[in-house]
Amino acid sequence: MKTHRIAALACVLLLGASGAANADGPRTAPAGVPSLADKHRVHRPFRGERFARTELFFGSARAGGEVTEAEFKQFLDAFITPRFPDGLTLLTGLGQFLGSEGHVQERSFLLILLYPDKALGENSKKIEEIREQYKHQFNQESVLRSDRCCERVGF
Repeated sequence: MKTHRIAALACVLLLGASGAANADGPRTAPAGVPSLADKHRVHRPFRGERFARTELFFGSARAGGEVTEAEFKQFLDAFITPRFPDGLTLLTGLGQFLGSEGHVQERSFLLILLYPDKALGENSKKIEEIREQYKHQFNQESVLRSDRCCERVGF
């Protein structure tokens, strides 16, 4: 009986040793499944540059018809892009607000500008020029402006 225990113990030790040898080798998780090492890897925080963000909401409803996409594109090319040549984002959507003549729903243009926070003062002046020109040129009550400072941006 003692011999059987010694033989069994020897088999367990032998199998354990061969399994341990395989455990030391590199293991990879199946494709698409994060490994345990990936889950515990420390990721460095994003440290982008500090940028200000301004969003401008341009309505399109006006007496005598709507500001067309072609008209807005011409305004963008002639008046906005020269002031922000490094880039911008333009989205179109459906806007809704309570104006002086009641509730209005209209196609709207959302302009997103990102620029270094150091240039906040000079860009604020340019943004006000854009708002005033759009109101004058397209007979608008207002252009909504929303500012945020500061976001981390990386290119």
